[in-house]
This record gives sequence, C-alpha cells and structure tokens, in this order.
Amino acid sequence: MNIKWIKKPGSLALIMAAIVVSCSQERSPVTGWAYNDPTNGGFEKPPYEEQETGPGLVLIEGGTFSMGRTETDVTYEWNNVARRVTISSFYMDETEVSNFSYLEYLFWTSRVFGPTFPDIYYKALPDTLVWREKLAYNEPYVEYYLRHPAYRDYPVVGVNWLQANDFCAWRTDRVNEFILIREGLLEHVPSPSDQDYFSTEAYLSGKWQGQLKQKLPSFDEQNPERDVRMEDGIFLPKYRLPTEAEWEYAAYGLIGNTIGERITDRRIYPWNGHGVRNATDKYMGQINANFVRGAGDYMGTAGFLNDNADVTAPVYSYWPNDYGLYNMSGNVCEWVMDVYRPNTLQDADEFRPFRGNVFTTQKRDSTTLIGGLGGEILTNVDGPVYQKFKHKVNNPTTHGVSGETAEVIDSVLTIMTNDINGNNNATQEGKSDIPGRVQWREVSSAVSTDNLDERRNYKTADYINYMDGDVNSSIFYESGEDAYTDKADKLMYEYAKTSLVNDKSRVYKGGSWRDRAYFLNPGVRRFLDQRQANAWLGFRCAMTRVGSPVGLGK
Repeated sequence: MNIKWIKKPGSLALIMAAIVVSCSQERSPVTGWAYNDPTNGGFEKPPYEEQETGPGLVLIEGGTFSMGRTETDVTYEWNNVARRVTISSFYMDETEVSNFSYLEYLFWTSRVFGPTFPDIYYKALPDTLVWREKLAYNEPYVEYYLRHPAYRDYPVVGVNWLQANDFCAWRTDRVNEFILIREGLLEHVPSPSDQDYFSTEAYLSGKWQGQLKQKLPSFDEQNPERDVRMEDGIFLPKYRLPTEAEWEYAAYGLIGNTIGERITDRRIYPWNGHGVRNATDKYMGQINANFVRGAGDYMGTAGFLNDNADVTAPVYSYWPNDYGLYNMSGNVCEWVMDVYRPNTLQDADEFRPFRGNVFTTQKRDSTTLIGGLGGEILTNVDGPVYQKFKHKVNNPTTHGVSGETAEVIDSVLTIMTNDINGNNNATQEGKSDIPGRVQWREVSSAVSTDNLDERRNYKTADYINYMDGDVNSSIFYESGEDAYTDKADKLMYEYAKTSLVNDKSRVYKGGSWRDRAYFLNPGVRRFLDQRQANAWLGFRCAMTRVGSPVGLGK
C-alpha cells in the first residue's frame, strides 16, 4: 500500500495523553458529570479533530449544482433532464483504479483465500476477453494489458459492478488495518489466512479472531482495556463507488468557476469552453481527454498524436479538473452506485439524490436473543458456494479434464453461470459471501425486531423501483384489490422483451477511449447490467465525508 497518502494525526501515546490531560476535567453541559472519570462509570470523550484523508482520495467540497443535460440530447432518450440538487462533501479517488492497484488486490486475495477458497480469487479476476472483437486483432491486449508492467499505470478494465464493490470492501479493510498497525494496536501479520485476516465490520462487532498488539486504555474500572470503537474516530468510513450525482458533481469541478455564490460559467466538459482542445497559450491546441476525434481516428497522425493513446492512457494523463481529479472525461467510463431508471433525475430527492436503496441490517442469532432483542452478530463461516467448491475438490471426478484442475474449472464456471442468471446466493448487491465477514440481510416486516410497522420513512427494504417500476407507477397494473396479482407478468420494464432495464442495470458515467466527444459531457447517462464488463469501462472509489463539509481552518 502506498502509505504516503495517509495523514498521520498523531501517535497513540499523544492521543492517550490528550485524553488524560485535556479531557479529564471537561464536564457534561447537560448533567455536570465529568467525562473520562473512572469514578462515575468512565463515559469517554476521545479527542477528535476531523476525518483523516484516506490513501488516494481528494476532498470534494459539496454544494448545489444543476445536474443533468447541458447540451442537445442527440440520443433523444430524455433521461437526464436538468434539475438543481445539493451534494454533501465527500472524497473521491484522484484517478481511476489502475491495473497495478487491482493486481495488489488479486495478490492479497490469492494469498489469503487461495489455499482454501480459490474460487474467491477466480471471481475477482477481470474479464480480459472483453478486448476481443470479431473483425479486429486485439489479442495482445488480452494477453498483456492487465499484467504487463508497461500497462501497470493504466486503468483496469473488464471489471463488472459487483467486482468493483468487492474491491471497495477489500480496500476499506486494508486501510483500516494499516491504521491500527500504525497506531500500535494491531500486530502486523505478514501472511494472514482466511481465518484471521482483518475485517473492519467483524472487528467492530467483536467477531474478529486476529491478533491484537494492545488495546486502548479504558476509564471503566471493571474493564481497564477495550477495543477501538466507532466513537473513537480512528476507523475511516467505507470505500465505495460514488453515486451518480456525486460523480457528475465532481466531474464538472465548478469550484473553479465560482465567485462568491455565483457560478460564472456553466461547463459542458470538466474544463471551460465549448471545445475539446486546450486554450491556454502554453498548451494551445492540445487535446484535453482521450476519446475518438472522428471516424477511425483513435489517436491522430504519426508524428503528432492528438491524444497520445490508442486505447487507454495512464491514469495521470492530461489535465486534472479544478478538484484535482484526472480523466473525469475520456480514457474509460466509470461505474457508479445507482440503478438505472430513465426518470430518476425527476423523481429523486433534491438532497443527495440516489436510486438503489435496499435497506439491510446485520444478521443475528435468534437463539441468543434476550427479550426479543440483541442476539449475537453472525459472520460467514462457509457459504453454500464454498461448501460446494470444497466438496468438489475433495471428491474429484472427470469432465473432459482429469484431476483437481477439472473440478476447479467446473466449480468456477458453475458459480459464474449462477451469478449471471441471478440465482447465486453468494452475491447480493455487491456483498460477497466471504468467510469472516459480517452477514447482512434485508429488513423485513416479518421480523418483529425490525419494527417496520412503526416506521414512517420506509416500510420495506427494496426501494429500487420506487416511483419508476413499482405498482403505483406502472400503467400495466390494475387498481384496487387485484393490483398485486400476477405481478411478474405485468412488469413495467420487461427485460429483454420491451426493455433492457431491470434492477441489475447500473449507471456508468463519462466518455471513454472508444467514444465521440458528445459522451465526454458528465451529464450523459448510460447503463449496463451489473454482471457485465467491457474494455472501455473502469471505476474509481469514493468515501463519505463525515462532519464539517469544509474541514478545519475554514
């Protein structure tokens, strides 16, 4: 991991000293009792300044902007009608995730899960065959693009939406693990196994079985030591994909066009002006992004290549926008979190708009419930896919290939086929059934502890279809008592019959090395099934900003 990006807020010793010296005399403004006092129970107020900036991230200061179309809708889809919304501050990767960063993820996955659960590694592999075309010779990219060092700084492609989410989950755990090691709380384990690798959610739930170096001192006389808690502010929030609104807001970089509260120039691209060439005196005429300039022109004429890239370009190519983000137009399109619906921009909230909510809660053991509450949090031990895989490896048969190799291939193909058909329980909304991680389930009215009958802001788990695809919005449903009958036969979006839209259709944004200039506009919306990948589609991660939207000193 490239640790230079992590800003160290202070050593653990200084933090503990600050607790004892500066906080021991502070008292509650509502009760008068002292914080951090063992004699009254030891309720703690840890010192905290602000959120630490994670590796690779740039702070995107939020605000209001006009989301959607900024020029003629040449595709006549009318799926991005302009609307003013507000985005909270958040963090986003400076660049697209590179081949080398993804290879780090594959190396770790192979090292930890390979000996016992090799299918986890195989499921993480990008689809390098996306480079193949029927009437083009792209085999060199199939063989070399992912792993050859010449392409290590190029954006990873062939990654579907589910794999991108798995990468984000892995990155969250590795960054938080490094923070605990840095602060002297965690033993560095050079070779973790599938039994003791660090998981942030499992640690916070008390289910992690790894090796601690030391614990934090506690002001509770009965428990002098304790684990790190969410209240300490040591852990970073989860890495994730950005929402469509966040990605579009960050791409425009309108902070560079703001005087006071007035945006002086509305942008078509992440840079000023109506053209795709640089207008400054020093770089006059140079291309601002990697895209197709015209029919058959992917990189220009020999001796003066217009974008200096035949396919993708290194992630730090061209000029960053005013947030310091590279390649927010061109190079590769990028996955975002949202489920695609054509009317989302008209229906979604004005504050932090997003479509794709499926509300979940941690699974708990019903046998340990006390008075109908609590219960032990469950983690994955052996999911059904992995039990099946191990059984097949331990009992090899022959399917055209002999020995264990044949069974590995057969198992992996079975997993992939089930996932494509939507029948695999191992992956739901990007959460993989990986041993050691906390299990999650959708909230349900059938579970009394979820208390959905008492809620007013939501009554069910899945709101993907809300106002666009549900009973109330569909012209195919009947009203009255029969509204929900034969629901499967009266879908608003009949996938592969009248539409390619379903609940697995995910939005991707930005133009790519295969697109014309029109698609460089951040407001353009396109979608693809979350289980598919392409040679022109990559991703970058984001992270929620907690607390002040501007940070210290402003």
